[in-house]
Amino acid sequence: MAASGALLRQCPLLLPQNQEGTAYEGFVTAQGRDFHIRILLPMDFQLKNARIECSWHLKKILHGYRHILKQRLHSCPDLVSFMVELKTVLEIALKNTQDLHIPRPPEYYSCLVRDLETLGWNKVTYVDTGLATIKLKAEDSCGRQHRITLKLNAKYPTEPPDCLVDFPVQFAISWMPQNSLIDIYNQFLAALESLKEFWDAMDEIDGKTWVLEPENPTRGATTRRIAIGSNVSVNIEVDPRHPNMLPECYFLGADHVVNPLRIKLNNNMHLWDPEIGLLQNLKDLLEIDFPSRAVIEKSDFTKDCGICYAYRLDGTTPDQVCDDPRCGQPFHQTCLYEWLQGLPSSRQSFNVIFGECPYCNKVRKSNESG
Repeated sequence: MAASGALLRQCPLLLPQNQEGTAYEGFVTAQGRDFHIRILLPMDFQLKNARIECSWHLKKILHGYRHILKQRLHSCPDLVSFMVELKTVLEIALKNTQDLHIPRPPEYYSCLVRDLETLGWNKVTYVDTGLATIKLKAEDSCGRQHRITLKLNAKYPTEPPDCLVDFPVQFAISWMPQNSLIDIYNQFLAALESLKEFWDAMDEIDGKTWVLEPENPTRGATTRRIAIGSNVSVNIEVDPRHPNMLPECYFLGADHVVNPLRIKLNNNMHLWDPEIGLLQNLKDLLEIDFPSRAVIEKSDFTKDCGICYAYRLDGTTPDQVCDDPRCGQPFHQTCLYEWLQGLPSSRQSFNVIFGECPYCNKVRKSNESG
């Protein structure tokens, strides 16, 4: 109820369309204008798998911001937080759309061209015809390539540009009217170095383990679902500010497989050593070796759902496994919940439903909200 109240305060014209709270429709307001929007959440309420539908007009306004909105969907903990982010991005998009129609004084162009020449054209990857959007590239000390998009308004350099980056944390610049693009670029480089340890840790995981999700992680993604074995994996959430500390871990798989892993994690938690790196710590605490990319194919872990016979469903992969060791059939959480819900013999307790596995008839359970 508290979350519903917070959503109502942020977006009073966005209303729930069902009792489960997985569908919302209405309007999002920015700069005194209302834009039609529809939000569909999966049964587990994971925002990263939400579907956003909107009017063609709103879609056109947000066209250049799809990447940042997708990143926000992955990083926001709940719908209220995402709607706050969406309204902020929409405000920026509307302001920049209006700025396109504001005549820019000659000083704007002369100042901007001078800034670009001082910065160096070799750092520029894109400039639009109106000189209002600029994309710059940079390389961090480990050779990773990064991009920053600058949206300039007609009052530049009196007012700073809006900066869009693929970061796991917010990138806020400090700006004074006498500043230039070089100042932003230097702050961008400093921010890249502050995130070096985070990207080192994530790159090691991506390079040495089989990451099941996300399939193509962005630089801003803080989660990884890592394969441990057939139908068993661990989902980790890494703190980008403290990447060498113990991450949040959530195990996925049959109880008889994941329970011993949970016990090892709890018993060995005190052994975590920030000096030896994230991946090695996970190996030591769980007392395992993650399957190597050099030895095992990813297809050994990507088992199709036993109900819909697909691996990916609306962006999600099978994360539920039958507890019977002789069965071990994987399912999408949504598919399993709907299957159990349709059985005459199933029973429900709060948000957990119990019923028979479609393969071995062993009683198994599924959570409505993940």
